[in-house]
Amino acid sequence: MGLNQGFVHREQVGAEGSGVPLVAHLADRHPLAGPELWRKRIQEGLVQLEGVPALPEAVLRAGQWITWARPPWVEPEVPLATAVFYEDEDLLAVAKPSGLPTLPAGGAFLDHTLLALVRRRAPEATPMHRLGRATSGLVLFARTAAARGPLQEQFRARQVRKVYLTLCTGSPEQDAFDIATPIGEVPYAPLGLLHAASPGGRSSLSHARVLERREGCALMEVEIATGRPHQIRIHLASAGHPLVGDPLYGPGGVPLPETRAVPGDPGYLLHAHRLEFAHPRTGTWLALACPPPPPLRSQRPGW
Repeated sequence: MGLNQGFVHREQVGAEGSGVPLVAHLADRHPLAGPELWRKRIQEGLVQLEGVPALPEAVLRAGQWITWARPPWVEPEVPLATAVFYEDEDLLAVAKPSGLPTLPAGGAFLDHTLLALVRRRAPEATPMHRLGRATSGLVLFARTAAARGPLQEQFRARQVRKVYLTLCTGSPEQDAFDIATPIGEVPYAPLGLLHAASPGGRSSLSHARVLERREGCALMEVEIATGRPHQIRIHLASAGHPLVGDPLYGPGGVPLPETRAVPGDPGYLLHAHRLEFAHPRTGTWLALACPPPPPLRSQRPGW
């Protein structure tokens, strides 16, 4: 696989960066590179402050713009096959495979993302939500500014119905139950902070239903009324039924003891199965569905 085209990053200094040397600010904001590599990039003229090359120890002020060019790099291999499930002049709904990032993140992915693939077909497309790297299923894109605003309002007002399929460990006592464990950031050594079950976190709600009980696990349908990061993984784990193969979240909805996993690490099965919402222009109720991978298909007749 060849190099991508590189990327020009542009960010504005916030209040937390005021009075901080440029090299320290960038090393803190983007720690994977490390302070010495940042110093080298700055000294080579790859970093600009307010449009001109800067010195490593230049003291920042709130409101200034930092621009830095990342040279082309080879991205990790990921599945790049996608499918369009709905398309009109306003919308595009695409199936994302497990393993493909939705958006550029973490410094490793740029061209190998769903966003990049979709924009080859529809350069104007804007994602209305995102799925975790290991999660498969439907992602909705707006193709016009006129569609984007009403869709954003539907997501904010929790009027979009989002239904997922997954396998959880064990066998829940009830066939249907709600999970309202608050979700917030907790200390986590590999990342500093991580979203997990937290008594002081934000209110969160999931509606879970057992579709099929299997040996040692259960096929679950989960509708999320809120959209917190990693909500289904955290909620089912907090209910005592972590996702099968989840390398990060264990019972209680917190990181497993001794784990060094990060949220993008694979191992579990989670699929965005259905997405229902009002068309932003016509008001017609759309109910889109994406077939799940074989392990998440029920053995019931007619499934």
